[in-house]
Amino acid sequence: MPRPIQAVVHLTALQHNLTIAKQRVPQAQVFAVVKANAYGHGIEQVYPALREAHGFALLDLAEAQRLRQLGWQGKILLLEGVFQPQDLALCAELDLSFSLHSPHQVAWLAAFAQQSAAQFDVYLKMNSGMNRLGFQAKDYRAVFEQLQGFPNVRSITHMTHFSDADGPRFSQDGIQHQYLVFQNTVQALGGLTSVSNSAAILCHSEHIQSDIVRSGIMLYGSSPNYPKQSIEDWNLKPSMSLRSEIIAIQEIEQGETVGYGSQFIAERQMRIGVVACGYADGYQRISPTGTPVLVDSQRSQILGRVSMDMLVVDLSQHPQANIGSEVVLWGQSSQGTVLSIDEVAAASGTLGYELMCGVTARVPMQVL
Repeated sequence: MPRPIQAVVHLTALQHNLTIAKQRVPQAQVFAVVKANAYGHGIEQVYPALREAHGFALLDLAEAQRLRQLGWQGKILLLEGVFQPQDLALCAELDLSFSLHSPHQVAWLAAFAQQSAAQFDVYLKMNSGMNRLGFQAKDYRAVFEQLQGFPNVRSITHMTHFSDADGPRFSQDGIQHQYLVFQNTVQALGGLTSVSNSAAILCHSEHIQSDIVRSGIMLYGSSPNYPKQSIEDWNLKPSMSLRSEIIAIQEIEQGETVGYGSQFIAERQMRIGVVACGYADGYQRISPTGTPVLVDSQRSQILGRVSMDMLVVDLSQHPQANIGSEVVLWGQSSQGTVLSIDEVAAASGTLGYELMCGVTARVPMQVL
């Protein structure tokens, strides 16, 4: 019998969350972001649920190839563009769009026009304040005009990325300053824009015009501005559930300890359960005592330090729990009770992004 842990991908939740994104920005094209192997869910697993997106956005050519092999014939955007000049040949073969965020990428594109008649839809990225990728606003127009003269540029979409879209307000200390820098630069140039990520879609859609939005974390049932607002507030559903079972039960006395380093000391007699899940499965070693779990759909907590293959949960209030009882580390129980990945991540000092991306290859994946 296989070890009783699995990650469950919920297709109906993905479809539902995509519908929510479309409803929030009804005039926009909604691209589903499937980078990092669809945030740990698997591109092949999520594809059937996200085929109604207007396009897909991702990072590398291998992921784009996988989408084409699945039968997707629509738009695919490489969010960080190409990483070497020879990538452009495969972009032409696969009919990919890509961002341009630096002079060397522009130079590669110019050189490629000398060897191929292929044309591309490019996304010219502005650094409006994030200070990762993109051209400064003062240089942006000159690059735009340069690209207009390239025979292999079919269209140019203006693009930027917000650093604080998960903040509470569209204000000078939020994203307003970035949006104004962007708008003041591109409004006279014409063409489509792509500025909104999940946080902007949910929090600021009434303030922002974005012809193409990049819907990422919200598709996977995580709230980008948790704890201010939860997935219930946004009407999102968890798309991944990490489930396991109790494989052993111990009775411990007051003063006894649990796990490596004796991090937890019992203050009373307790019944505890050992769960087949550890940091080698992607559960965070740093998750402390008190991090929530579900045992047979009822809330409980972990005790002591997470080890490589196991963790321990409190069964003091769960007399019915036994060997084989279901334990949900995050997501939805088989009975429908939800434990938000955001709540687990917050207790662990991280984000839902990291948890879902961190599930390791040894965890079997089931698609429902």
